[in-house]
Amino acid sequence: MSRPWVLHVDLDQFIAAVEVLRRPELTGRPVVVGGRGDPTERGVVSTASYEAREFGVHSGLPLRIAARKCPEAVFLPLDGPAYEEASTAVMDALRSLGVIVEVLGWDEAFLGVETDDPERFAVRVQKTVLAATRLHCSVGIGDNKPRAKIATDFGKPRGMFRLTEENWSDVMADRPTHALWGIGKKTAKRLVALDITTVHELARADPHLLAAELGPTMGPWYRRLGRGDDTSPVDATPYVPRGRSRETTFQHDLSDWADVAAEVRRLAGQVADDLVSLERPATRVAVKVRYAPFQTHTRSVTLAEPTSEVEDIAAAALGLIAKLDHDRAVRLIGVRAEMSTPSR
Repeated sequence: MSRPWVLHVDLDQFIAAVEVLRRPELTGRPVVVGGRGDPTERGVVSTASYEAREFGVHSGLPLRIAARKCPEAVFLPLDGPAYEEASTAVMDALRSLGVIVEVLGWDEAFLGVETDDPERFAVRVQKTVLAATRLHCSVGIGDNKPRAKIATDFGKPRGMFRLTEENWSDVMADRPTHALWGIGKKTAKRLVALDITTVHELARADPHLLAAELGPTMGPWYRRLGRGDDTSPVDATPYVPRGRSRETTFQHDLSDWADVAAEVRRLAGQVADDLVSLERPATRVAVKVRYAPFQTHTRSVTLAEPTSEVEDIAAAALGLIAKLDHDRAVRLIGVRAEMSTPSR
């Protein structure tokens, strides 16, 4: 008998896979994609092929360290338009199945499916995506979105896994809380301070304690995560970004804050151009500064009125960096604008 299922589709090593399709001679070789593709420059790994991962290379790793871990790796620059094109083809293939598709990013989506055999449908998904794009994917099967999302990791690569209320405890109980979708390292540390280290302990935690320590909204929500509970539907409504940001990592630390201010003005101009193209003015401006070696600070301010004017955005950003420590060298600078809600 057919019933509703949620499938989470995740493309395997998506960015690296797209690059290998464009360069078949790289098949089977360790491929690292990130920055401008130069491991002598500052930048981080966006995606590493499975061959590179065997050497300990992973997303977020500085390119220089990746080169030391895997000297024989092929380093390639990011090519956003190519990945956007491939992603569009994948999502079109998923929509051709006649199901609800909720896009999560370039390389993943939720599917809302009515079927009596979710595994068979998952195989159909994989075959459809492969035929249309030559890309492989893994599929998580769940009775809600969090369980489907988590299930995908158990099916990688090129496989599938079912995670439901029925087997949730058997699979997840002894796993650390950061194995849950929605709990990062910082939250996991806060939970450890409450003697909560596993999913089972979180699921059984006192909701009043969680509310007191983590907030009246987030505390109970984390407990629901521990139980795998969720009722949110798969929604095909296109994602509307809340903000636009631009940032620069300097190849050499900047100690002259006049140079930092000049870069802030340049980034503010790019952000303003983005806002104009989206027809959505900014309501709040933020700056991000990363000092050498790797300490990051952010500051933000609400604008007096919504604006897309570069002068206003730059002035707000410059006012924020004026409050930061100018005696330290700067490794990275970023400007972000939070946008007004689009009119319907």
